[in-house]
Amino acid sequence: MIEFAPGNLRIPKWTRPVYMVAAGTTDFRKRYPEKKLEELTMMAFRMLLEENDLKMDPLEVKGHINFACYGEFADHFQDQLLCEAKVHDYLGLDPLGNVGIKTGGATGGSTLLMGATTIASGLADCSLVLGWERMDEVTTWTGNYYIATAACKDFETRLGRVYASYYAPMARRFQEMYQVDERVRAEIAVRNRLNAYYSPFSQQPGKHTVEEVLKGDILSDPLRFLECCAMSVGSAGVLLCSEELAYKMTDHPVRLYIAGGSHTLRTGDRRPMRIPLLPHETEEGYRELYQQMEKQDGRWPGFESFGATRFAAYQTLRMAGIQNPLNELDLVETHDAFTISDLQTYGDVGLTLYGQEQSYVTSGESYLVNPKTGKPGKCPANLSGGLLGTMHAVGATGIFQAGEVMWQLQGKYDKFHGDPKMWSRYGKKKPADWKSLQVKNPKKGMAISHAGVGSHVTVAVLEKA
Repeated sequence: MIEFAPGNLRIPKWTRPVYMVAAGTTDFRKRYPEKKLEELTMMAFRMLLEENDLKMDPLEVKGHINFACYGEFADHFQDQLLCEAKVHDYLGLDPLGNVGIKTGGATGGSTLLMGATTIASGLADCSLVLGWERMDEVTTWTGNYYIATAACKDFETRLGRVYASYYAPMARRFQEMYQVDERVRAEIAVRNRLNAYYSPFSQQPGKHTVEEVLKGDILSDPLRFLECCAMSVGSAGVLLCSEELAYKMTDHPVRLYIAGGSHTLRTGDRRPMRIPLLPHETEEGYRELYQQMEKQDGRWPGFESFGATRFAAYQTLRMAGIQNPLNELDLVETHDAFTISDLQTYGDVGLTLYGQEQSYVTSGESYLVNPKTGKPGKCPANLSGGLLGTMHAVGATGIFQAGEVMWQLQGKYDKFHGDPKMWSRYGKKKPADWKSLQVKNPKKGMAISHAGVGSHVTVAVLEKA
């Protein structure tokens, strides 16, 4: 049993606030042979500098950058060690300091976290946070092998070196523990892929039905084909600033709070602990859950939950002064690499109590417009299309989703998703039935970046300044 000492649960206190002012991205594809890695990162960097309505011209903005944090899951994909040095040089940022960050699937979020600390500490007044993945220079099976080596080779490797087989027992256990109908997972796949249909950046958009998902091939029981994300190629970046500089650059900065948590790679060997309570939760509220777990030979977090996500949420919600996530957040971006990871996360970050995650989906509150009431959903999920519909270029993923939340808070969803020129830039045509997924007057949003089966997680809250 893990027991926390008071210092373990200390809430981070930054020396000064951190603001996000701009974001940029490529589109995302299975293959991108016409662009070198450096060109992909430049595409994201240029959008960041040129298309965010900043009050300075691009060269002036670039002249304020003091430091850069770069995220990339694996050098193996490019067969190029120290890619961050090569990218930094190509972007014209030498001899500024930079660092490369790798924490598996949470690489994007961890890169954002490290970039935030450079601002919060005073190391920098303006930091570039940029990530990428080049997953098309190897075969799909080789890519799966590389990704799967982020799990514990002593334990999970025996499940077949495919991440779906690492999440499958978690999906099965969650389903049995909380009596979750498989249609709930299928609905998540339908919802997120449909959201991706309205994005010019998306790799796997689609109008699917629950029945279509359930009829799909099983990759690893019980997970089906449309419940799993694909490998992607692309890049994304954001610009972080001190408060003074942020307001010089834009009239619409977004304040950032972010923290991280970790837990063992070995999903079958997770040491139990008492649930770290979020501001709106009580021990009494979880008495029945503890009794239920005891009857089913369960323990928290077990296979059902991500301790790293809960720990990161424990810190970030308090940093941001949020008392009740469902009532105070206007949107959330989860790390939906698989439908089950999306579902599990709702309890971890406090959108529901543990054991009630499926109600967040079936109630319709996770949609922009609740299909059951016709009213706005309380906290729409993955309006970007998420990993299932839009992308999982691993080093870029958490950064891309944070950027999407920032654009929502700035009221710029239509600017970046609705302009026909943006679609034609990537060789696509804007759908005739395109519709805006802009949240009405949002004030706060959350982005979750997640590694492996929960080994590293960051939770970021973004707030309209």
